[in-house]
Amino acid sequence: MSFADILDDLGGMGRFQRISVAFLAIPLMMLASHNLLQNFTAGVPEHHCQIHITANYTRSANITQGLGTDSLVRIAIPVNGKGQPEKCRRFVTTQWWLLDPNATAVNGTTMDTEPCTDGWTYDRSVFTSTIISEWDLVCDSRTLRQMAQSIYMAGVLIGSVLIGSLSDRFGRKALIVWCYLQMGVSGACTAFVPNFTAYCVLRFLSGMAMSGISLNSVSLCMEWIPTKYRAIVGTINGYSYTSGQFILAGVAYAIPNWRWLQLTVSLPFFVFFLYSWLFIESARWLAISGQHERAVVGLKRAARVNGRKKEGDELSVEVLKSNMQKELCSNKSSHSMVDLVRTPGIRKISCGVSLVWFATSFAYYGLAMDLQNFGFNIYITQLIFGAVDIPAKFISVMTITFVGRRFSQSLSLILAGLCILANIFVPPDLSSLRMIFAVFGKGSLAASFNCAYIFSGELFPTVIRQSGMGLGGTMARVGSMIAPLVKMTGEFFPPLPLIIYGGAPIISGIATCFLPETRNVPLPETIEQVELRSRPNQEAELQMKVLLPSTKPEPARNNS
Repeated sequence: MSFADILDDLGGMGRFQRISVAFLAIPLMMLASHNLLQNFTAGVPEHHCQIHITANYTRSANITQGLGTDSLVRIAIPVNGKGQPEKCRRFVTTQWWLLDPNATAVNGTTMDTEPCTDGWTYDRSVFTSTIISEWDLVCDSRTLRQMAQSIYMAGVLIGSVLIGSLSDRFGRKALIVWCYLQMGVSGACTAFVPNFTAYCVLRFLSGMAMSGISLNSVSLCMEWIPTKYRAIVGTINGYSYTSGQFILAGVAYAIPNWRWLQLTVSLPFFVFFLYSWLFIESARWLAISGQHERAVVGLKRAARVNGRKKEGDELSVEVLKSNMQKELCSNKSSHSMVDLVRTPGIRKISCGVSLVWFATSFAYYGLAMDLQNFGFNIYITQLIFGAVDIPAKFISVMTITFVGRRFSQSLSLILAGLCILANIFVPPDLSSLRMIFAVFGKGSLAASFNCAYIFSGELFPTVIRQSGMGLGGTMARVGSMIAPLVKMTGEFFPPLPLIIYGGAPIISGIATCFLPETRNVPLPETIEQVELRSRPNQEAELQMKVLLPSTKPEPARNNS
């Protein structure tokens, strides 16, 4: 009998498990709001230099009063190669002759330009206020926008490493309670920052909290539910994130001011913090960590909620130890990140999971954080990108449940890569077709994320599961930080970014084929269990040697 059998005796997927999944899934909706928030709070409005009128003749002031905005822009701002007003330059002197629509440049015409020394004028029809328009993060300062997102992702990366290890040592509940509070405080304070530096610091802290919430929500779910329901619960968590993308599009459309939008998506985490104190610590983690009395108390509480009080009362520390004897005897007193590469089986899993998470996040954020460049309404694009997750994740859960984790993970990655590579051959003027390929690729990556959370959690044993998930999260954030830099390679060879974005998931999908299948396989508790599963032939051979130590093939006799 194992821990999974204990859960089945105490109600299986009973009322306690259903309530826990629901209250852990609700905060995941708001994680999407923070993850993709800079598409709106850092939206780049149309802009040009402040118009500077030079008086070339005495009645110029009276003439300019009768000019419309378009005419003023025409005489004060040069145009680029696409016929659009330049964003970062203006004429040194007013080009009055351009008021004539048929005018052409003549010899001696002064066309000198200068930077926007007086600031910029922003189109506020889409965004009334963003960090771009408030702090003038355009032209020479335009890279600060990407830096802010990279700093946020750096926070997520640090959180994956730090909080993943801490939760393996101090428990899932303590860390998730703290992360709810950290997200609420840092997110709300971001809405009141006076400058860009403070904004980046608080976004870094929000990124750390986001990572902790994501990792511990998955672990608490997976460690409290029976094996056969893990794929369904994992998909519920995935759809919660999808719902959050719809929420973000609606809230961002209703609140075009970045400060109020930032505050609105942050305040719910204070509510999550308050009710998170009612969570019950993972009994599986408590038992493996040697806290058997607390594990039994938690299991009895779950049994009462499930209507299995009698079965819960029969449970004791001795019963728990006897049922988990093999896991408890082989469990080490402490574990660290070194255990992820110490043994061959775990090392193979760690490498495979790292590739999966890196490639999925790398390609995902290459698409999802650049909505303005698709040429469509940004709010509609956000809705479309969120909507595609619904069928993608439904299909993925079907294949995860009935075919297998490994197949689903590999297929989703390879499909995503092929869709991205297909856009290399689509002409730029066919924007709708490019959008279709991008949406299909994004849906495949969403399915890959959905599978990765389940697959990774099942590959690693309980004693280092959070560390393993932290490793996956770390590689995902590395991918999300590198993704914006890859776009710069397009200046040397335009198709190169798409080649890199598409090639990474295809390579990762092929590597996934070498990972073990975990469908209908009980969660491993210890590193030793993983090693035995990874070498079944050696295990059988070793047992035969023990049973038949003296059996040797006899040499052939010469009967001649």
